[in-house]
Amino acid sequence: MAVCVAGLLAGCSFWGGSEEIQPSPLVDFSAENSVSVKWSATVGSGPGRRFHQMAPSIDGDRIYAADSQGIVTAFDRHTGARAWSISLREPVVGGVGAGFGQVLLTTRAGEVVALNGNDGKELWRQRVASEVTAQVQINRELVVLQQISGRVTALDRMTGEHRWSFDAQVPALTLRGTGVPLLAADVTFAGMSNGRLVALDNRDGQLIWDQRVALDEGRSDLERIVDINGRPIIVDNMLYVVGYQGRLLAINPFNAQAVWAQNVSSYRSLASGFGNIYVADATGHVHAYDAGSSASVWSQTAMTHRQLTSPAVLGNSVVVGDQEGYLHFMSQVNGRFVARHRVDSSGLQGDMLVRDNTLYVLSNAGRLVAITLN
Repeated sequence: MAVCVAGLLAGCSFWGGSEEIQPSPLVDFSAENSVSVKWSATVGSGPGRRFHQMAPSIDGDRIYAADSQGIVTAFDRHTGARAWSISLREPVVGGVGAGFGQVLLTTRAGEVVALNGNDGKELWRQRVASEVTAQVQINRELVVLQQISGRVTALDRMTGEHRWSFDAQVPALTLRGTGVPLLAADVTFAGMSNGRLVALDNRDGQLIWDQRVALDEGRSDLERIVDINGRPIIVDNMLYVVGYQGRLLAINPFNAQAVWAQNVSSYRSLASGFGNIYVADATGHVHAYDAGSSASVWSQTAMTHRQLTSPAVLGNSVVVGDQEGYLHFMSQVNGRFVARHRVDSSGLQGDMLVRDNTLYVLSNAGRLVAITLN
């Protein structure tokens, strides 16, 4: 049986403790941009401070978010006006997946629940074999989810009927959570806790190819953790993925050929912009690599141990959040700080969203904000 690591990453302070390493202090800089809050709203009691992968989701003109107790709320993403709010009356994990007029959530009891995006009415629910901690992914036909047991499962989007499953071997010790699948029209790309990235045929779940992202070469079980917990991205027909205690890898998605690799450890998702791939590593450093050549463009090392979120790109900036609730905006050109804004003191952990030059952020306390950078 696999054991999920919570507070076992020695000294990393991911989940607190008496020997918690303190985050680096905020550095002074001259702000070049101003941050404006378009609107702010509350989503129940929020995801909470415990390690989680809960994030909001956008479908059309609405943004959907949930708290850990099962309150699901829909807002107009332009104004913040509340469209509807319901309670599932049971804890949820993994945040919200939305698309094609549906809102998908996963409960702690191992059920997938589909809601109507217009009014929040339940459409169907389906029990799966184990907990799903990552955001559900949706396309026109399928709902794809990745379970902590190492299984990737596809359900019919309209009915919830089981379509296929793919099982991967799970190591004895893993990080809490799973990777977020990348669901395309014909293929699902999924990073596994054994350090491999797989491409699955959306028709039947059969393996098309797999590629090793990280090798479990350490002496101890902790040193051999090689989870892929972030979501891969595709940029200009190239697939990019990063693993914890592994590599940042550029892969040709059509033949699984590794084009280049950089040694970097991260449990977060990637972002891209200005011809760069952005990664927030496990120590709290943000790196920009040239997407074509893998050359290091810049590194920002002033946020060590601040437990950064996945990066997001907003205008000319790349932004990350941290455990103290700050957003740090950096120039995509050279990584210098251009702005800073505190959402609230509860901290930021889930992935952020960008639409139409607006950044959407959900804090651990449930504050959902829409932000622009001027």
